[in-house]
Amino acid sequence: MPDIEWIVLYMALGAIAGFIAGLLGFGGGGMLVPLLASIFTMQGMSTDNVVHLALGTSLACMIISSTASIRAHAFRGTVMWRAAGGMAPGIVIGAFLSAHAATNLNSTFIAVFFALFMALIALQMFVNWQPEPSKQPITLRGLLAAGVGIGSVSALTAVGGGFLTVAYLSYKSLDIKTAIGTSAAIGFPLAIAGTASYMISGWSITLSNPYTLGFIYMPAFLAVSIAGAIAAHYSARCSHRLPEAFLKKALAIISLLLSIKMLASIA
Repeated sequence: MPDIEWIVLYMALGAIAGFIAGLLGFGGGGMLVPLLASIFTMQGMSTDNVVHLALGTSLACMIISSTASIRAHAFRGTVMWRAAGGMAPGIVIGAFLSAHAATNLNSTFIAVFFALFMALIALQMFVNWQPEPSKQPITLRGLLAAGVGIGSVSALTAVGGGFLTVAYLSYKSLDIKTAIGTSAAIGFPLAIAGTASYMISGWSITLSNPYTLGFIYMPAFLAVSIAGAIAAHYSARCSHRLPEAFLKKALAIISLLLSIKMLASIA
């Protein structure tokens, strides 16, 4: 097993990421990916695989953290289950196929894509740009198509699902807190599909690496998940007491810092 200091570091990272995920409905994965990649590099893991391992492990952690977050948001009635159920099949298909394809992509390409996507999130939040709300009702076909697109992007960022889900549901005229709660619910099927794909695709590549299941690094998964689930449960309560403007600005700042962090790690 890794030394105790690495386990403590993973738990601290999990607590912070879980708090952010519960507070904003997304963002936890975005924090985990660049920081896990840096920690894995410090541990001496192959640079060819650290980004894939970070993405796979982050998605695995989302299985646990999203469960706690869903319970907290559902208790407060801010999950639109019809929208979540309609998007779930598309999310699963998009995430599984995209994660499988990602194993054939260079780590640098994925890191740059991640950094640019996080910068886009920050820019959108800073300028407070919003698409003109749609007057068309939410349809099952529209939810399914949105799910495929969101799932595909999320497998390469471990964060896009939340951001894009909130943007899409806001476009469909849902209030921000219901959009965040529904985004938390979407995170569960997304995490399941992405984790399964990264585990299968990376199985033969990391077979000789200790404590790995495909592109899932188990010590990090366990430590981050336990701490993250506890933190997400309590922080979800806070999101219902904070103003919408604060939530958006917090996400913008976090996204920009994570974009810079990822670019710095591959420079």
